[in-house]
Amino acid sequence: MRHHVRGRKFNRKKGERQAFIKGLVSNLVIQGKIQTTEARAKELRAKTEKLVTLAKKQNLHALRLLIERIPNKAAATKLYYEVAPRYTTRPGGYTRIKKTAKFRKRDGSRVATIEFV
Repeated sequence: MRHHVRGRKFNRKKGERQAFIKGLVSNLVIQGKIQTTEARAKELRAKTEKLVTLAKKQNLHALRLLIERIPNKAAATKLYYEVAPRYTTRPGGYTRIKKTAKFRKRDGSRVATIEFV
């Protein structure tokens, strides 16, 4: 039974999975919009929204935590200085997932686009 077990494994070990998600987060922050599978987008949304909420605090501790949690320093600073100030009055829901009609050719996974609102 999978009581209180959250998250998707993506057929990777723990360290690989964490690095994979961090890479997706940094790509989303830098580009503003990425196209990926539906499962990856759903997992990415939870991680990204927590980081945006942290960045909204706008203090030094939050900035240092962002730099620690996102390996790309440029993405962390962009999240802190550009993305988070846009959502100061918004209580949550910073990302949007659009399901496309496309399926990936090699395995048939449904493709989705995730972007900031």
